[in-house]
Amino acid sequence: MGYEIIVVGGGHAGCEASYACAKKGHKTLLITGNIKNIADMPCNPHIGGSAKGIVVREIDALGGIMGKIADKTHLQIKMLNSAKGPAVQSLRAQGDKIAYPKEMLNTLNSLENLEIKEGMVEDLIVEDGVVKGIVLEDGTKIESKIVILTTGTYLKADILVGSTRTRKGPHGEKPSQHLSDKLREYGFTIKRLKTGTPQRIDRKTIDFSKTKLEPGDDKLLTFSFDLEPQYKIEDQEPCYLTYTTPETHKIIMDNLNKSSMYGALDDIEGIGPRYCPSIEDKVVRFSDKERHQLFIEPESRYYDDMYLQGFSTSMPPEIQEQMVHSLPGFEHAKILKYGYAIEYDAIYPTQLHASLETKVLENLFTAGQINGTSGYEEAACQGLMAGINASLKLEGKEPLVLKRNEAYIGVLIDDLITKGIRDPYRLLTSRAEFRLLLRSDNADQRLRKYGYDVGLISEEQISKLNKKIEDIGKCIDYLKNNKLKITNEVEAIFNENIIPIPQTTISYEQLLRRPEVTIEFIENFIEIPFSDEIKEQVYINLKYEGYIKKAYKEAEKMLKLEEKQIPEDIDYDKVKNIASEARQKLKEVRPTTIAQAIRISGVNPADISILSVYLKKEYANDNK
Repeated sequence: MGYEIIVVGGGHAGCEASYACAKKGHKTLLITGNIKNIADMPCNPHIGGSAKGIVVREIDALGGIMGKIADKTHLQIKMLNSAKGPAVQSLRAQGDKIAYPKEMLNTLNSLENLEIKEGMVEDLIVEDGVVKGIVLEDGTKIESKIVILTTGTYLKADILVGSTRTRKGPHGEKPSQHLSDKLREYGFTIKRLKTGTPQRIDRKTIDFSKTKLEPGDDKLLTFSFDLEPQYKIEDQEPCYLTYTTPETHKIIMDNLNKSSMYGALDDIEGIGPRYCPSIEDKVVRFSDKERHQLFIEPESRYYDDMYLQGFSTSMPPEIQEQMVHSLPGFEHAKILKYGYAIEYDAIYPTQLHASLETKVLENLFTAGQINGTSGYEEAACQGLMAGINASLKLEGKEPLVLKRNEAYIGVLIDDLITKGIRDPYRLLTSRAEFRLLLRSDNADQRLRKYGYDVGLISEEQISKLNKKIEDIGKCIDYLKNNKLKITNEVEAIFNENIIPIPQTTISYEQLLRRPEVTIEFIENFIEIPFSDEIKEQVYINLKYEGYIKKAYKEAEKMLKLEEKQIPEDIDYDKVKNIASEARQKLKEVRPTTIAQAIRISGVNPADISILSVYLKKEYANDNK
């Protein structure tokens, strides 16, 4: 039986990809090793976090589902960096490891164009460099026009604990044994990567009196722009904070050679995530630090496992027992599941177009950890973009490629295809040069129109956005047209709040631009008849107007360079005098614009100048 699109793998990338394809009306097959593991959270079941929370908002703005599922199932939610500027504020929710996958599966099962099957994919049907379907472990062939690989950590996965290496997936399932070898035969460069997870602890055996309480926020919050809050503030589950001790560090250093990563196994190729290191890495690399913080987080309302965030390890079980018992509050803790590292195959992502279609095989898209990323959110946004672009290709339309000034999703994909990876890639606010433009609060204004254009956002949703934009303008006009007269009573309120008193009558819009003035302060004098969401937008727009205008100007410079196209057929061996490293990197990445070429590591300004001159000379008619 033929399909238009086959999605291989039911993790966060596969869920978003299959949802997008089916929602757009394409006959889609989602094939996964175990239906029970769809939208599984083998590591911490949280959604969002620094930069990642903004990605979840972007997924929702485009018409994806991660944010909505998280909103319906989380245990607690908070806004990170709420005391800092809007560019770094980001939502983080502690998810429910049982409820989240269940809600996701229900959502996918409700789609009439989506079929879900169990099976292990071990090869592709390829004819003349074009993918035509998949081959299962038992030799069964299933044809399709497009295949999207979202295999996560299941390509030749090995679980590493102490001196043991076992070929299996995160839950002990059988991994794909041959697919990555087949991809190598087709011409892909394959890279070995590694990640890990900490212990799960029995809640009843932890002494929480020795830890610090970390509650959710006392303000209702949502990832989705469409849903009302699905929870009560007082019903949120608490998290807790503890720290490693000198004894913890001594146990680790005394037994370092027993860790898989530090000598117990001598055949490890995989490189672990730089920004989510094991506790062994932290103790070795930051030997001057007296302690490292660890978060104790519930996994579900339905059982007592607590996740020990920050304590990922590949030590043998008996050493993990000592390590855990050295922590404050964990002296008598019972370990329900030991930590481990997992090593797996991924493709090198410079082999991808910006659409996430591979350069090696036509009609093959890849998304998620197979592209060298780390994290549920990074996977989900790639899955959504792969699903959108696979659908657009079927429809004979141009791909949707988000720019670096439009979305963190654009930053992530551009980083992958332009710079490649050394270790599993994780999104950080510092990776985005236009982060003041890429805020959590404005993701719908940035991206919802794209979601509407590709068919994932409804008329009702786009109308709601248009009304919001209209209300922002009305609110600003309201503040401009109403003025504050300075009376004795007004002066008293200024003095009480230790805010300098204006010398003359002033509009509320001018007043709000002052650094020390908030919306709440202004509401001492005038009622602002707009929602909290609109007032927040107005506050940010006025308060940061100068910085935002500057960021837009910088973005315009980048966009001009993006317009300078590099022909697909360029022969870099004919470009004289560029450095050999630059030549090699340009041939590998094959950038489509001068802006992308500038971002390639190893390509220097002098190389760009030489390349620009060559293009003007050799492709004069194309570059007028």
